[in-house]
Parts: sequence; structure tokens; C-alpha cells
Amino acid sequence: MTSTPSLSEQLADIVGAAHVLTAAADIAPFVSDWRGRYVGAALCVVRPADTEEVAAVVRACAASNTPIVPQGGNTSLCGAATPDATGRAVVLSLSRLRHIRAVDAQNNTISVEAGCTLAEVQAAARAVDRLFPLALASEGTCRIGGNLSTNAGGVQVLRYGNTRELTLGLEVVLPNGDVWDGLRGLRKDNTGYDLKQLFIGAEGTLGIITAAVLKLYPLPRRLTTCWLNVASPAAAVDLLNRAKTVFDAQLTAFELVSETALGLVLKNIPDSVRPGVLSPWYVLAEFADAPSAAVEAWLGEMLEDERIADAVLAQSETQAARLWALRENISEAQKVEGVSIKHDVAVPVSAIPEFLARADAALAAAFPGSRVVAFGHVGDGNLHYNLSQADAQENTAFLASQPAVNRIVHDTVDALNGSISAEHGIGQLKRDELAHYKSPVELALMRSIKQALDPQGLMNPGKIL
Repeated sequence: MTSTPSLSEQLADIVGAAHVLTAAADIAPFVSDWRGRYVGAALCVVRPADTEEVAAVVRACAASNTPIVPQGGNTSLCGAATPDATGRAVVLSLSRLRHIRAVDAQNNTISVEAGCTLAEVQAAARAVDRLFPLALASEGTCRIGGNLSTNAGGVQVLRYGNTRELTLGLEVVLPNGDVWDGLRGLRKDNTGYDLKQLFIGAEGTLGIITAAVLKLYPLPRRLTTCWLNVASPAAAVDLLNRAKTVFDAQLTAFELVSETALGLVLKNIPDSVRPGVLSPWYVLAEFADAPSAAVEAWLGEMLEDERIADAVLAQSETQAARLWALRENISEAQKVEGVSIKHDVAVPVSAIPEFLARADAALAAAFPGSRVVAFGHVGDGNLHYNLSQADAQENTAFLASQPAVNRIVHDTVDALNGSISAEHGIGQLKRDELAHYKSPVELALMRSIKQALDPQGLMNPGKIL
């Protein structure tokens, strides 16, 4: 009598035994998140090679009622790619779907598989003298499927928009194993519902993105990068609007960094050097194809009007990279210090100063001595607002206060008509917070969509809803 093959054996028949990981040591890197905050368990890790294999894996899991956790580069900051502790789920890694399927320079599009790293997509665009403008600190390890599934933002949203705005078409494996081929490089397609938008930002809860058609742009010929000292967030917002008035779309990035955030980088990241003199706040600004003389003249006016206190203008690509490293290494510098209570929030740009003033004051009163690390994309109203205690032992106790800290921060955001998640997603970290701040109508609509597409509830369970 022939026994029925186990699910792991069925998956091995689909993708090859070498690409089904079952040993605890092999599974371990796939079941803990980048921050070390969540650790789960998995039946196995399966690594399909193409869309057809992804679809076959999904069909096998659906037939056995087995949950699936899609995973790209495992760089989620909210536990979105980490399975729960039951060990029932299959982690489906998209790391082998690495092909650049097509580059159409005349249409300014690139078609890529979900396992390509963001850096690989950027490089493929540069090879045809084009720019794919999504830019993140983790671009060497994060994968485009994860960027799509979280609607990633990054430092150039000010000019080019979120991942949602950079996407023209998708290929998606649905929860029943069907494949939806929506890989169309069209900027106008008014034939009913825009289905791709359901899957962008859904964190793998509605289906598995396997490929995408993305927008490209002309490659800038000149980038001018500067580090500016400002007195306050209000001064930074004022400076942003003055820069936009003069340079419009040539202003591609405008990042706000607190002295506390910079201090952690200088302390914990080797070879980091303070640019210029000390200031309570800084702005890292980038201009694309703006004449250097025009930027210098504008900075001179801002210095003369005392709207900035100091300015460091990068004189080479190497100097520009060093300035960007100060901004991009903030998260890594925080990680060295231990776990912190993190927030990724958005408010109207005009409300940034009020949010910081209100939240800082409320937290100082409720948790004396807490350290606020604030930085982010002031150009689009997205701030990363993280709290910890400098002393490691005190910080361990402080982490137990996360629900109270979240309530202060998120209530402040909500009062200013903001969002509790700007670009990191919901995952496990903010699932309960989402239920607190979303209206019953919005939650009902989201659950209806989930039920319609994933009636078995197998796609990345426990995330978002």
C-alpha cells in the first residue's frame, strides 16, 4: 500500500529537494525578523524558481490547508515576513526569482521578477541610461516583491512617489494557485478595476507578487547634495517650500535628521564624521540636474537670511555618499543600541513641527528620560519617531511601556489627520493599532476583500488583519 506523500515531499517534487529546507538550522534565518523582535517557526522553507513553481506550491498548500508566508529579503521592519510560532506555515522564499525579464528604454519601463534586489533593478535601469528612483538604505538586500508588498517609500518620494506610483503592471499568484498576468506597461488602461492596487501594500495577504512592470525615468546627469543646519523642524518645513518654489522637480530628496539621530551614527558606525558644526536639526537635500551655481547661490541667500546656520556642499560623489551614509545608517546605529519602540508615521507636511512638539512634550511628561530619535522624509510628511532609554537595563524595562507609548504617539498622529504607517506597513507590529484607528467601515471593506480573495485565510495569516 502506497502512503500519501507529506507536504514537504510534494513540495520537493515541485521545486527539487535541495530547495525545500526542513532542518532547524537551515530554517532559522527565515523565521526571525531583521530587528530581532519576532521569532516564529515553520514547517519548511520552500524556494521556487519561477512563477509556475510558485503557483504549484500554492496549490499544494491550499489543498492541505497549510498557511503560506511569502518572503523576499526578510528586511521587514514590522514583522510582516515572519511566521507565527505554531510551525504550521510554509515560508515561501522568492529569492530565486531573479530575472530581469525585459527593459524597454523607449517606453521607460522595466519588467522584473519579485526576487530581484532593489539594487539589481536600479543597476539594470542604469545600464540603459535610465533611473529607477526607489531608493532605500536596504536596497542591496531588500527585494522588489517586498517593496511592492509594503508600498515602500524611501528618500525620493518627494519627486517620484511611493512604489505604488512607480508600478504599471503585476503578475500575481492568487491564493488558489491561479496566476493573474497583469504585466502591462501602460500608463493609460481604463478597463475596469485597477487590480494591481489591491496587491501593492497588501503584505502578501491577498496573493504573491511574482513579477512587475515598473516605471523608469531619465538618468540625472548631475546630482548636488548638501547637508544643512537648521534651528527647528519649522525652519526645515519653511526651507523645503522655499526650495520647491525655486527648484520644483529638481529637488529630489529632503531629509530631516535630529542631532540625537546623528549622534548615534557618529557613535556606532565606524568612519562616520560630523559634517560642519553641531546643530539641533539637519536637512540632507539633493537636487537633480540643477546647475551647481544656482544651488550655491540659493544656499548663500538662505545663509544670509539666517534660514540655515551652516551648509556643507558635497564636492564629489564620494563626499555625497558619505553624507547619505549618515542618514541611511541611522537604523543600523539604533540597532546597535538595542531594541527601541519604533514609529513610522505620516502627517501633513505643514503639521510636522506640531506633531514633534506635541509628542515630545507628552512623552517627556509620561516617561522622563526617554530618548527620542526622530528623522525622516520631511518632503512627504513621513517621520520615523523612535524611543528608547540610553541605559540598556532601563531600556529593557521601558520596552514594556510600548502600548502606552504607542497610544501617545498615534493619538497625536490621528489628531493631526495622519497615518500610523507611512511606508513600513502593518505586519504584526501594528495590527492591533490598525484596528484601533481604522474606521469600522474601512475594516469591513478590508475584511471583505480578504475573504473574497483568500477564503481559507492561508495567505500570510496574522498580518494586517
